[in-house]
Amino acid sequence: MVDLSQYLPILLFLAVALGLSVAFVVLPMIVGRLTGAHNPYPEKLTEYECGFPAFEDPRNQFDVRFYLVAILFIIFDLEAAFIYPWAVSVFSLGWTAWISMMVFIAELALGLAYAWKVGALEWE
Repeated sequence: MVDLSQYLPILLFLAVALGLSVAFVVLPMIVGRLTGAHNPYPEKLTEYECGFPAFEDPRNQFDVRFYLVAILFIIFDLEAAFIYPWAVSVFSLGWTAWISMMVFIAELALGLAYAWKVGALEWE
């Protein structure tokens, strides 16, 4: 027979998490309805970020360079995420880990050199 009392802390944790998540979602909606914050009117719907209406249609496409820079940032950010745990445990992992990381860094350096050569890092 399985002792189900061991699962009680997990069930309590799940109940508290569910209760808090419902409270953080539902309570602001209820407070907004009760205080009248849900009534839109023209002054409330005006631009608030920059203070004036947008010049162009907000659905215009971004320049491809924006996406290229974002992808390059993600790649080199992941490089740092992989290098830190390796650097912490490099002495216990041995030469295989060191050689594989040098290959990884060389591949990223080649990618950076290529992106630099084709002008992906240039911004007008």
